[in-house]
Amino acid sequence: MARRRRLTDEEVQTSLGEVPEWTVVDGRLHREFTFGSFVEAFGFMTSVALLAESANHHPDWCNVYNRVVIDLYTHDVGGISAADFALALAVDGVAG
Repeated sequence: MARRRRLTDEEVQTSLGEVPEWTVVDGRLHREFTFGSFVEAFGFMTSVALLAESANHHPDWCNVYNRVVIDLYTHDVGGISAADFALALAVDGVAG
């Protein structure tokens, strides 16, 4: 696996075009999802958990009833990396 590196602010801004529903909040990629029920939200989280585990890149997230909040940040580089954008794209694929 190639070593991850922190993206520059310019690289982050350019990459945001690939994931238009995501924003940068407090130095992290951020998105909120709302579902019809807790079960739908939990099912979404389960699918994302499997993707995250296979990528060995795990989100900071929280779930309250039908809402899921995800923040992506690469801890070992102290910022946003290409791995965060890859996981954001995968999450968007699950969300549909």
